[in-house]
Amino acid sequence: MSIRQASHAGSWYSDSGSELNSQLSDWLSKASFSHGPARAIIAPHAGYSYSGPCSAFAYKQIDPSKVKRVFILGPSHHVRLNGCSLTRCETYETPLYNLTVDQTINKELEATGSFEKMSMSTDEDEHSIELHLPYVAKAMESRKDSFTIVPVLIGSINAEKESHYGRIFSKYLSDPENFFVISSDFCHWGQRFHYNHYEKEHGEIWQSIENLDRRGMALIEALDPRAFNDYLKAHQNTICGRHPIGVFLNAVDCLNKNGFKDKFTLKFVQYAQSNRCKSMRDSSVSYASASLVVLP
Repeated sequence: MSIRQASHAGSWYSDSGSELNSQLSDWLSKASFSHGPARAIIAPHAGYSYSGPCSAFAYKQIDPSKVKRVFILGPSHHVRLNGCSLTRCETYETPLYNLTVDQTINKELEATGSFEKMSMSTDEDEHSIELHLPYVAKAMESRKDSFTIVPVLIGSINAEKESHYGRIFSKYLSDPENFFVISSDFCHWGQRFHYNHYEKEHGEIWQSIENLDRRGMALIEALDPRAFNDYLKAHQNTICGRHPIGVFLNAVDCLNKNGFKDKFTLKFVQYAQSNRCKSMRDSSVSYASASLVVLP
């Protein structure tokens, strides 16, 4: 049996199951249930000391009772992909308990001819999916051994391909037994990220960053993939999960055109920054959590 090791445990988050469980419980206890039950969430993938508290607000919106499958769509940080890749592994390790990959769904996705298989090194080097695994395990602990995961690594794809993959995933998003996690941080600001967009009319640098992020968040809440794409072209905001978000928005858009119109509502439930930038020498990463609800 091929197992993907929890390669970032012990650095990006605790490798102690008991300590990790305590941290997640604490963050979740401080988060509020405000827009749920969620069919999908957007949440960050930074080290837990930075983004763990923000992620809790997204995972707080889950009702695990009906979920049989968790899709995790994460951006590729290290390997250039012109499409999407699936794992070769059968099991993903976490310090809480191991998660089973849904081989049936993987075969269905492979059959479309639109997915590659990632190497074990690509799989274990990438953090955008792994950083969600402990939260998924924690949120779904009441259904341990009764659900599967579908990890999908998404490359730097154009708008046409985002639409293509959105159509593929739309049938899965329409099923209430499926749950989607969209992995993304928001603005990466500062010299080390080669991005220092600053609009002084909005106040200090950190306020300008928040204003920029919230403009993008508003377009995501509007569930408008074209407007979000135009925003990214206009401002070049360094939202690392822009392509998973684009695929997700296109999946919703596809369903809106096929009997689900006005059934979806998405709201951002938390926003945070790793640092409040006040100088051009500063740097920060923004984190945002959102929840998509399907109305009856």
